[in-house]
Amino acid sequence: MSDSSAVNDGDTMNDGGTVLEGGTVLEGGTAVEGGTVLQGGAAHDGRAAVSEVVNVGREQVHVVEEGPADGPPLLLSSGLGGAWFDWRPSVDLLRDRHRVIAFDRPGLGLSPAAIAPPTLRREADVLAALAERAGRPVIAVAHSMAGFHAEALARLRPDLVRGLVLVDPSYEPHPHELVRFAAAVTPLATTTGVLLGATRLARVLGPIGRRAVLKHTSRRDEPVPDAVVRSVYGRGTVLGTVIAEDLAYREQAVDLARLRERRPFPAVPVVVLTALGDVRGGAKKREWSEAHARLAEMTPYGGQVDLPDARHMVQLDRPDAVADAVAAVLRAEETA
Repeated sequence: MSDSSAVNDGDTMNDGGTVLEGGTVLEGGTAVEGGTVLQGGAAHDGRAAVSEVVNVGREQVHVVEEGPADGPPLLLSSGLGGAWFDWRPSVDLLRDRHRVIAFDRPGLGLSPAAIAPPTLRREADVLAALAERAGRPVIAVAHSMAGFHAEALARLRPDLVRGLVLVDPSYEPHPHELVRFAAAVTPLATTTGVLLGATRLARVLGPIGRRAVLKHTSRRDEPVPDAVVRSVYGRGTVLGTVIAEDLAYREQAVDLARLRERRPFPAVPVVVLTALGDVRGGAKKREWSEAHARLAEMTPYGGQVDLPDARHMVQLDRPDAVADAVAAVLRAEETA
């Protein structure tokens, strides 16, 4: 299940490694924190880390793993269009005591293009395969739209989940759909990404789009060098996948609502972190906080924390809050 392979997106491939702008070859790995290569246990600030592409069912995903192998396993899943390095500041606080597994969904980050369209079931299956690969139940730490996926995993495979940390998760109180079209138009989104990559427009538009989004969702700059950001958001495959995920958002919300009717939520600890720094108006802030409180109430071991100054990218703005939430899940598990 964990055979590694190379990322192939035209301009990012070289005999099992990834080529960043300027021709720097990273042997089967990726550059983080000033260009440090995470590959095959290479040192990252003195700690072992591994970056590889692994098979998860029909899909392949890029995984970066750090921390002690016998530590409590954490499975980190980014929001819509996100990349593994979104978690960098949080990983820095967690890797001493935890086995931290960050990954890119199919077609995102440095993962190869997806085989199947982005459905709730596909994402839950990817999480399940990565949890099985970890060898024991995980704490799933999920941001934004990935909160849908983590909750689905807990409902479908409670044997693989010891707790959830939902980081400013998406919440739809009354999701509905008129027509299901995401799967039908995903090939069009994929083709758009291929064309953007072939014409080199992706190298321009992708990084610009990423900067625009980050400007409104975080108070800090990118946690990795510009070359790493360009190597990801300059990929046509990534841009096509971002479009496909956006198109699939509503359908995934509907599918989760239906799953809630069929499968109970397990009695595991849940901590929900609520970013209020980019929510305008007192009424909107209360509404968002109350929505997240309802998610925490899925379990008798739930809790919700308001972060008044944090924007949506909590894992960048308040990595300490993410680390505290993980610790709270572990404490709650001991007393459950």
